[in-house]
Amino acid sequence: MKTAKDIMTTDLVTVSPDMEITRAAELLIENRINGVPVVDISGKLVGILCQSDLIVQQKKLPIPSLFTFLDGIIALTSMKQLEKEAQKITATTVVHAMTRNPVTVKPDTAIETLAELMADKKFHTLPVVDNEKLIGIIGKEDILRTLIRY
Repeated sequence: MKTAKDIMTTDLVTVSPDMEITRAAELLIENRINGVPVVDISGKLVGILCQSDLIVQQKKLPIPSLFTFLDGIIALTSMKQLEKEAQKITATTVVHAMTRNPVTVKPDTAIETLAELMADKKFHTLPVVDNEKLIGIIGKEDILRTLIRY
């Protein structure tokens, strides 16, 4: 049975939380990858930045729907969610656009579990972590390659 360590990419492209968004976008395009791990100065995984995190910047800020009830104004969208959206849309550095605490897998995670996470949770990129250290990354292409191995 194939596992994460059998198919993961170990030649990692990573970004730091303080990297400018435009440079991170260039890295994704240059390397033809969907997502990139975000690591702090000690090398610890602190997030993941995907193309979809950057595409959010092209959205308009959603204006919450409001209604009044007994002379009070009630927002139909939570302020926390609105703040999160605004932060991503206006991000200038990776830390403001990245997804914090990403789902990670271990080297011995079965390929079936990887495929299930990607299909059911709509993940495109899964960091592989061993003893809290980033050791690899798995993208959808890595799973697809297992279908066409000779």
